[in-house]
Amino acid sequence: MAKKTNCGEDELLSAFIKENKKNGIRVFVAGGSRGGHNPVYVREAYTLGKKIVEMGFKLDFGLSNSGIMGAVARGVMDAWNEKQHCATPDFPIQGITTAEYFKLYDSDDKMFQHINVIFAKTLEERKQRLLNADFVVFTPGGVGTLDELAYDCVAMQDGLLQKKPFILYNINGFFHHLLEYLKSISNKGFSDPVPFVVVDNDFELEVAFSLLKNKYDKCCEGNKVYDNTRRLVYELPYFIQQKQQTGKDVADIIRDVCGIRGLGNDEEKAELDTKIETAYLEKEIERMYDRLAKTGRDTSVVSYKLSRLKRRQNKL
Repeated sequence: MAKKTNCGEDELLSAFIKENKKNGIRVFVAGGSRGGHNPVYVREAYTLGKKIVEMGFKLDFGLSNSGIMGAVARGVMDAWNEKQHCATPDFPIQGITTAEYFKLYDSDDKMFQHINVIFAKTLEERKQRLLNADFVVFTPGGVGTLDELAYDCVAMQDGLLQKKPFILYNINGFFHHLLEYLKSISNKGFSDPVPFVVVDNDFELEVAFSLLKNKYDKCCEGNKVYDNTRRLVYELPYFIQQKQQTGKDVADIIRDVCGIRGLGNDEEKAELDTKIETAYLEKEIERMYDRLAKTGRDTSVVSYKLSRLKRRQNKL
């Protein structure tokens, strides 16, 4: 272990840029430059940043010091600073933007001094550079985040983007309507199904990250990545359940599963398959009940708006 040091500003920045040049799993996080009305969004975004560091991943983002994106970056920075006091620093951030957008930020913010800022000539180039990351996490955001998600889905569907895992960080059920819409257009034949890895809280996020860390292969060809992601979507509830019940590391649970599938008898394999299927169905049912509750609230809102419109109409 390296000696404990208190890096100065210049040393900290130099270390970030140096580590950006090294290989490693890079996570592209897309989210809002605003924080939303509910403080849970910013709080969970900050936790996301810290978990990126805990996993040994590196952050790529569209550069912002505010809202969801600012919270993610600050989470990475804080966790990185905590680690660098006791070990060689290796958790950098890479921000990709255009010169026009960079002018919109407060350049005096010290956070920018610790980010390797890369300038793209156009927004299209910025998108392409960001998608060089190994997998993508979508967090709550506005139309810019929606644009990013749609662009990435189309590029991957049309073969312009190498297939890679997409995670939806469904904080407070934020992506409920979007998930329903995406399933609808797929069921009606207008798009291929996108196997989003949906996580509802930071515990599930950590399990998903651990699975990707232990099983992700950035050299896989497209169809294999797609199949692996679909399997991850299916098996994730089982790993979440096992970690909750046993407290084991995800790597140990992976070894248990591989051991049964490789060396177990037919009865053990069948029992494992049943447990995985049960956990998947329980999670889907839980999420459906949550969506049903949200749909009920939506119906109430629509009813209220309809009543107001009718009252306005009656006054004419």
